[in-house]
Amino acid sequence: MNYTKVFLRPKKEESLLRFHPWVFSGAIQSIEGKPEEGDLVEVYGSNNRFLAVGHYQIGSIAVRILSFRPITIDASFWTERIRTAYNLRQALGLAGVENNNTYRLIHGEGDNLPGLIIDIYAHTAVMQAHAVGMHHARTEIAEALKEVMGDALHNIYYKSEATLPFKANLTNEDGYLLGGQEEDVALENGLKFYVDWQKGQKTGFFVDQRENRSLLEHYAKGRSVLNMFCYTGGFSFYAMRGGATVVHSVDSSAKAISLTNKNVSLNFPDDPRHAAYAEDAFKYLDKMGDNYDLIILDPPAFAKHKNVLRNALQGYRKLNAIAFEKIKPGGILFTFSCSQVVSKENFRLAVFSAAAQSGRSVRILHQLTQPADHPVNIYHPEGEYLKGLVLYVE
Repeated sequence: MNYTKVFLRPKKEESLLRFHPWVFSGAIQSIEGKPEEGDLVEVYGSNNRFLAVGHYQIGSIAVRILSFRPITIDASFWTERIRTAYNLRQALGLAGVENNNTYRLIHGEGDNLPGLIIDIYAHTAVMQAHAVGMHHARTEIAEALKEVMGDALHNIYYKSEATLPFKANLTNEDGYLLGGQEEDVALENGLKFYVDWQKGQKTGFFVDQRENRSLLEHYAKGRSVLNMFCYTGGFSFYAMRGGATVVHSVDSSAKAISLTNKNVSLNFPDDPRHAAYAEDAFKYLDKMGDNYDLIILDPPAFAKHKNVLRNALQGYRKLNAIAFEKIKPGGILFTFSCSQVVSKENFRLAVFSAAAQSGRSVRILHQLTQPADHPVNIYHPEGEYLKGLVLYVE
């Protein structure tokens, strides 16, 4: 197939020769023709040497690379990429196992499919496009998904209204590409939870905290737990299974609190250990006493762009400083950042500054990141977005 050709400026091909999957607009010398956003293009160096093929888009990232070989992006391409990803999840013991039917199948650049996210909840795949090219290919991707997963897949829900570039002038396309069953209970490490993939945040659940929730379970016995920014309560019901004496879940969203209560009841009906509050995080932290000896701080992304990085780091410092001040002696703090633009070093410095401000003795027990079904492409370190620390506070 003949694709539109994109030519790079001299010396701008180095990143592609190192297999970085993005071409920035400033690296482009010229374009042969006028590709539409989402079209497939071939990328060439200034010496007319073929470098890659990918999706063209308007903005800072001008091309997201699909292959560094001159291949046709067709049905067999999608099937092969999805099968490779599915085989990895099977090898990780996540797909096709008895006590877990929830995992990320496609993690963008980490699975060599930039701009595409697919999460699996039981028999449902929730697909999210972050690039126009993936939006245009959604039907082919859905067909490849069904071919790879077979009878294990009943529904494919497409949810990209909030993630596609707003300047692309695309009509709202959210809805079922396959099936349409309202099967909304999934299983993670033997625990059940409701998933609202139609109206919930992201794809309906934060799959990336699975292993960190499991770690928290081991620390919960006999402790009073505060799950701040609880969303759907994942950390809360793991803490309860771990033997916590009290678990309080807090989120500013009343809808999130409702879903948390439903999830707790699904696993621990009528359990008096749990209470949930719809309240602003900083207000709750300010007024609470030293009631907790295990606190989880898992806020939404404080920074989505570099121009707000400084404010975000101040937010992390303030949030953690209150937790250090209020947590009981011998308490354990699980603290996270999911902002991609906040580096591991910046986040750690913000938490360290908060610890110093509190004057407490603090030790690092664990350094956390995203799980293996959210792989980081070694040539795209930007894909490591989730940072976490487990801290012992004397």
